Amino acid sequence: MHVDIGNALASEADPGIGRDALERLDEDVARAHERIAAGRADSEFGYASLNLPERTDAAAIESAVEPVADAEAILTVGIGGSALGAATVSQALGGLNADGNRADAPPLYVLDNVDPAAVRETLADLPLDNTAVNVVSRSGTTAETLSNFLVVRDAMESAGVDWTERTVVTTGEEGPLRDLADRHDMPALDVPEGVPGRFSALSPVGLVPAAIQGHDIEGLLAGGQVAADSLSDSLFSCPAYAYGAVSYALAQRGASINAVLPYAERLEYFAEWFAQLWAESLGKEGVGQTPARALGATDQHSQLQLYRAGPRDKLVTMVRPRERADREIPETDVEGLSYLGGSTLGELLDAEFEATEASLAAAGRPSVRIEIDRLDARGVGELLYAMEAACILYGELANVETFTQPAVEWGKKAARGLLGGGEFAEADAVAEKTELVID
Repeated sequence: MHVDIGNALASEADPGIGRDALERLDEDVARAHERIAAGRADSEFGYASLNLPERTDAAAIESAVEPVADAEAILTVGIGGSALGAATVSQALGGLNADGNRADAPPLYVLDNVDPAAVRETLADLPLDNTAVNVVSRSGTTAETLSNFLVVRDAMESAGVDWTERTVVTTGEEGPLRDLADRHDMPALDVPEGVPGRFSALSPVGLVPAAIQGHDIEGLLAGGQVAADSLSDSLFSCPAYAYGAVSYALAQRGASINAVLPYAERLEYFAEWFAQLWAESLGKEGVGQTPARALGATDQHSQLQLYRAGPRDKLVTMVRPRERADREIPETDVEGLSYLGGSTLGELLDAEFEATEASLAAAGRPSVRIEIDRLDARGVGELLYAMEAACILYGELANVETFTQPAVEWGKKAARGLLGGGEFAEADAVAEKTELVID
């Protein structure tokens, strides 16, 4: 992976970081790396995430999905980190949906919300008799996930489908889902210990759909290992740390928003995954960067105006593969369009990327360029791991509890209490809402 921080320097952008400040920051990076390395060595909660490339058993995943390897479609039932990692990996490698999907890869559908209309429409689209269902919940009690799974199970039973033969479970060692899998002898994989959901893409949590689709699981883990091996005590020799450190430094200088702009539609879900990783991990105690999701070149026509000429509170993170499959643009004699003929869509997209980067620089707005060699298993694994390491480094520099999510847990308790799942003070707060209704 390649990270270019040149357009985030103070000589080029405001906010930006000066070269002397960057050297001083590198001393903090060295200390943070020591803490991260110690956490990895002891498999501490959260830090254990960075050991997944060597801990995850690709063969066990491939064996577990063998009973549903003939699936015409895949349905992941989860929420947050229990769904976004899988969607990101599958889309990045090709196979998120039927449009443009590889001929030999079943499309992936995701139920990660409890909107009844969306659930009904998804189920109506699925060939239920030949759909592989992967239900994912560490606790086995996640309200949204289990509610959707019960709906899916009911739909399959109504269609005369034995759901126990079409389901792969990914869960903790104990809990209702584990009990269900044991009772019906369904294949079950473990959510890794010590790994928060948003850091679990390179584990069974994120890799089951990709395995059913026939993607290279070993290659994904090998790519992650490349990024793991690059971790060092200096941001000048570690792309992941360079990105995490510069993001932190710019946030300290006013860039409270991080707009992630991938230039590949197969990385659109990556921006969603990054948003959860960054927001849930770093948004603590009044600090953190707000992630904004965009897509190049599409959002040059909808958001770039704000990034270039709005408040100076943004870092733009631009992501692309260096190599990609291409398509030639046909020759035309239409006046004003002839310059396009003979070039390719890839060349046009690269020109859009570089023009956006230059446009931001010309306005003195900071950006960072992240490039992977190509959108293959190795490149995707390296990118996901590097962003996780960057996030953990940022958390160390900002002195926040990177691996907790107290605000999320508060909301879960409130919702459960409202549904009669127990007595929770958080649910009582709902009745205290201030109202000012205008009809």
